[in-house]
Parts: sequence; structure tokens; C-alpha cells
Amino acid sequence: MTTWFRVYCEDEDLWLYFEADDEGWAARQVEVRGADSRPVTAVSLEEVLHLRDDADLTAMSRYERQYGVLAEGSLDGWQDQPQAAEISAEEFEHLWTEARRTLDASR
Repeated sequence: MTTWFRVYCEDEDLWLYFEADDEGWAARQVEVRGADSRPVTAVSLEEVLHLRDDADLTAMSRYERQYGVLAEGSLDGWQDQPQAAEISAEEFEHLWTEARRTLDASR
């Protein structure tokens, strides 16, 4: 079952928002700076896999510079992280759309 949640990374003052797949891995990820609420990451596993399989290293590097790097591994245990909470699919979609718009405009 797909789940959507957020956690706060106090050391970096970042809100991390995830869409996790049935196996608990990140399908999409958005990171927002706490200080100014500016998105710094909006990355998709589907896009990363497409680039890995059908593009070259230059394209992958360009993608990572623009959209960031996807979390690797299982996200199990997220509930134990600071300020962790489930969010709705609609809230995640709104964050995703706004983050992509911001990152697309800034590059």
C-alpha cells in the first residue's frame, strides 16, 4: 500500500516528504528547507530508473543537480523520526507540484 509521510531533519533544518511504495521504498521525495520553506529536492524513482536504463551519465548528473538524489533503502522506522506524521496523497501532490515548479524555474 502506498503511504505518504513527512519527517523533520533537525540537523539540516529540512522537512522530508515521501511517497513510499508497497515495499517501503521511496517512490518520490520532496525536501523543503525549514528556514524559508524553499524546495530543494523533488525526485522520482520512475524518472531515475528511466535515466539509468535509457540515458547516459551526463543526463543523470543533470537530473540530480536539478531535482536532487532519491533516498536509498527501506524507509521503515520513519514513524520514530522527529515530527513524523502521515500526510494525505493530496497534500503530497500539492507539495510535489510546487517543488517541481520552483526547481524548474530556478535552473
